[in-house]
Amino acid sequence: MNQKIRIKLKSYDYNLVDKSAEKILKTVKTTGAVVRGPIPLPTHKRIFTVNRSTFVNKKSREQFELSSYKRLLDIYSTTSKTIDALMKLELPSGVEVEIKAS
Repeated sequence: MNQKIRIKLKSYDYNLVDKSAEKILKTVKTTGAVVRGPIPLPTHKRIFTVNRSTFVNKKSREQFELSSYKRLLDIYSTTSKTIDALMKLELPSGVEVEIKAS
């Protein structure tokens, strides 16, 4: 099989994303496939502004931020051994994995 696999990792904790990317990188390199990445994608930040008080003091507000971190890995020259190794790989919870094969 000579196909390309694209793996996108997403999490709210950048340590989990980096550890997962390194784990995938090690696994794929042991099977002999060529890996490009991990490529850091832009961080998406959501900012929530809420009133500190429920009834009065409109000027008193508090802001919360939620950041999501993403990494991209491209795997070329895959074999059945590479795909089997990726399917058996266990990643930490809290990491969203999206896989596309072409």
